[in-house]
Amino acid sequence: MKTPRPLPEELRGRPFTLVDAALAGVSSRRWRHGSLERFGRGIRMESATAALPLSVRVRPFIEVNERCAASHFTAVELNGLPQRRQNEGLEVYHLIRPEGAAHLARPYVIVHRMKLFEDEVMMVDGLPVTTPARTWLDMAEILSVDEIVAMGDSCVRAPRLELEGRDMPLCSIGDLQRMINRHKGKRGLRNAKEAIELIRVGSDSPQETLLRLALVRAGMPEPELNVAITDGAGIPHHQPDLSYRQYRIGIEYEGEHHGEDGQIVRDISRSERYTALGWTEVRISKRHMPNDAKPAVAKIRTALIQAGWRRGG
Repeated sequence: MKTPRPLPEELRGRPFTLVDAALAGVSSRRWRHGSLERFGRGIRMESATAALPLSVRVRPFIEVNERCAASHFTAVELNGLPQRRQNEGLEVYHLIRPEGAAHLARPYVIVHRMKLFEDEVMMVDGLPVTTPARTWLDMAEILSVDEIVAMGDSCVRAPRLELEGRDMPLCSIGDLQRMINRHKGKRGLRNAKEAIELIRVGSDSPQETLLRLALVRAGMPEPELNVAITDGAGIPHHQPDLSYRQYRIGIEYEGEHHGEDGQIVRDISRSERYTALGWTEVRISKRHMPNDAKPAVAKIRTALIQAGWRRGG
């Protein structure tokens, strides 16, 4: 086979459509050359896509399919929401089309045809993607209630401008409720209705959410989330991930980054502040979370009892 002419720079290392190829001056012969991997009708690529951002990988599949937007697992990732991974193996992209649109069957694509309102789609990196609130509702038919609560907590949390470049939540609890109200009879609605009663503003990670839910299920008081400790003069200090102000207990969930040298120094300093303020610090990590977080619950229950809490009291 004759060595093909190199592709234009803008098409190298990413999937592209026939329209992209034509605009870049690629001939029909080059388009049909066996060196290009075929991703279904109208989409080609020269090499693997795994290292590319999701928005680049999915773009051609949206562009060649009219009236489509990224949805479900694909929208979760594009919206920056927490999720468990899809089944390993061949990557597929989830697209949504309005109810009544023609059936669409393409490789690498799972198409969901269902009721879709215009205000439930927004642009992310130049691509139509279901909004965080609509994505949350769609995922309620796939994930467990706890996972949907964690996703909802992520939607409504107040971000830190200095860390994330935004200071507004992705949506409000009211936005999630409006999704439920306008999609009566939708699959997953029962999960969504149960989850929305448990969503709280203030959780900074899915692990914090799962710990909170486990504590409440175990019959313990519901903790506050990221509320600052104040001293006797009313001066606010650091914010525990979860806390019981009445019992002066702060709970810190420590992710993998807490093993880094700089973070260890900060954690020691934080523990010293707890002691100085007359609070008890309870440190929880991944090893405390198996079996519905029973080890974590036991550790926190012990601290509460030592501080004077009694179940039912």
